[in-house]
Amino acid sequence: MNLEPQQIFQLVSLLAVLALFSFSLRGHMNYARWFKKWEADRKARREAELAAGTRENDPGAPKTGPWG
Repeated sequence: MNLEPQQIFQLVSLLAVLALFSFSLRGHMNYARWFKKWEADRKARREAELAAGTRENDPGAPKTGPWG
């Protein structure tokens, strides 16, 4: 089986595009994972701030924690 130079070039080009696509996909997946974690952390911080604000604004709320 003999490969002509044009066929070798096409094969190398195909492999280069495949490698580029895999690196791009990996970067996109890492960004999506980071964004989901960031969004969950932001939501948890926001809920904690709202809960703390509710406890401070409501003097009749049952007191919890080590200092009553």
